[in-house]
Amino acid sequence: MRLAYADPPYPGQSHLYRDHPDYGGEVDHAELAGRLWAYDGWVLHTSSPALGVVLAAVESARPAELPSARVLAWVKPFAAFKANIPVAYAWEPVLVRPARPAVVSPRSVSRDWLAEPITLGRGLAGAKPAAVCRWLFDVLGADPADTLDDLYPGTGAVAAAWDDWRGRAATLGDQLTIDGELAAVSVAAEMDCDAVAAENRDDQDQGEGDGRD
Repeated sequence: MRLAYADPPYPGQSHLYRDHPDYGGEVDHAELAGRLWAYDGWVLHTSSPALGVVLAAVESARPAELPSARVLAWVKPFAAFKANIPVAYAWEPVLVRPARPAVVSPRSVSRDWLAEPITLGRGLAGAKPAAVCRWLFDVLGADPADTLDDLYPGTGAVAAAWDDWRGRAATLGDQLTIDGELAAVSVAAEMDCDAVAAENRDDQDQGEGDGRD
């Protein structure tokens, strides 16, 4: 499946990226939302002050036959605390359109929130921690065979996290296959033992019956 990961400059914050090579001013979130819905699954980061505007743009672009995107929360135990802001902005909404239905698996039982500190020293404001990316890949229902388009590459952190996640998921998938095969052998052995025990009980009952006759 085709997946998209969008971590654009948040509404009203594009000035923070003026020195970046691909700076293009304010992002047209209506246009971006239209592009996202063309994918099988996608992620869109934004800020809590901009959530209403971004959510409206996403919902307006949503094809009628598809369900609404889900809003998740990235909670920041360590965040940027700014002067004259008495209530810190310590969480960010993330809009997600899963590519596949969520399943409970040994790989992941995800929550609709994640507590993870912000990154520092990445050279670009707002670079996402690898743990946040991996959490969102799980929520997406991603598969290692999927393709992921990072629409706003920035530092390359998302692509690096995707490569890491694919390696982990593939390794764990192999292990689950091995575990499943071993479990099947174990179940078959238990069934054989149960069959032998049942046969022995039948023989014993028959012998006791012959003694009473």
